[in-house]
Amino acid sequence: MILIFSEKVTERLNYICHFILKEQLGLDFSISCNIDDCSGIDNVIINYSNKKFSENVFTIRPHSLLFENNIQHQQIDIFSENKLPSFFKINNSDSAFDIFAAAFYLITRYEEYLPHQKDMYGRYAHENSIAYKNNFLNKPLVNLWIEDFAQKLQSKFPNIVYHKPTFSSTITYDVDMAWSYKNKGIFRNIGGFIKKPSLNRLKVLFGNATDPFDCYKFLDDCHEKKRINVIYFFLVALKTSKYDKNITPKNNHFKKLISHHAKKYDIGIHPSWRSNFLIDQLPTEKKILESISENKIIHSRQHYVKFSIPDTFRQLIQAEIQNDFSMGYGSINGFRASAASSFFWYDLQQNATTKLRLYPFCFMDANCLYEQKMTIEQSNQELDYYINECKKVNGLFIPVFHNNFLGTDSSFKGWRDLYLQFISKI
Repeated sequence: MILIFSEKVTERLNYICHFILKEQLGLDFSISCNIDDCSGIDNVIINYSNKKFSENVFTIRPHSLLFENNIQHQQIDIFSENKLPSFFKINNSDSAFDIFAAAFYLITRYEEYLPHQKDMYGRYAHENSIAYKNNFLNKPLVNLWIEDFAQKLQSKFPNIVYHKPTFSSTITYDVDMAWSYKNKGIFRNIGGFIKKPSLNRLKVLFGNATDPFDCYKFLDDCHEKKRINVIYFFLVALKTSKYDKNITPKNNHFKKLISHHAKKYDIGIHPSWRSNFLIDQLPTEKKILESISENKIIHSRQHYVKFSIPDTFRQLIQAEIQNDFSMGYGSINGFRASAASSFFWYDLQQNATTKLRLYPFCFMDANCLYEQKMTIEQSNQELDYYINECKKVNGLFIPVFHNNFLGTDSSFKGWRDLYLQFISKI
């Protein structure tokens, strides 16, 4: 049992202690503001206060963040501690910085509540983040901090026993457009042919060739050969638009595709672009997907990774979504929350821990090709890098693939081979 002494017990402090101590280190803990609780016991004691203890305790002088109720600009001064970027520096402590406050700042996405620049899609631009500005976006910094903290704690309390997570991976697929040509209807195909004449389109429509975005049997075969945790996210927008281009969920072939996957795998909702502006869209789309799949839908990932904190996550909770997989950037690979672990979303405006669990991703095929302009060889190296970073901290590795990348379209040449190499490593 870990006993944490603090002059004030707050929801913020309890939240981050639960994440670091309970979820990442497997330690039970309690927080007390009664100093008498810290005397004459054999517990491991963390003194999270400015008081001085005579007993053998681990002292962290607290930054004010976890005792505040508002959201305001925080002074972030980066320094190096044990070769890791750190901030919220403190003195006269067993730690060079307040790991509780710093980790809280990063995984709650505190900076995204502050005024910031939007990107071309109206999303939080990754260039705003302290992780990008200080060159640690490509590191699961919070997990690395926790590893270092655990070693320091054990050096003071040698008998402490940790029960840490093990490395795991869940492969996720976004089905933004189930087929390139098939099942789109005559008018969309005529318009597409006029805009870009294609002999292959005619072959597909007349049943003489496989649709270039159809990778479903290929993936089924891969999953049968390897025991892989996977989730498919389906876009089921009722209306097509510039950003919502999938097949209508009224199409029987699309229904069969969804039903097939729902019987074999976990599936989730891929809320449409329009759902960001029309409040009734998410529950409507979720109901449609539940009806087609005959399953309760509890997983979600935002289309185009477009979300706004806290509004989007509150809407997901209202729609009874339990697990969201949007915590990453749609503009660059990396650790948006500086963590390779899942965690409960903390609503900073309400100062409350919610029941919505966030599963961060750090690699997406579209980022490599469209945003970072990588070759297939560079993309393969990028994928290997992020797998290894997650393995180093016994973290959770979640990549994002799209069905069109894994089909036979020549625009995505090499991605199938990259994928096959990838699953052989997982």
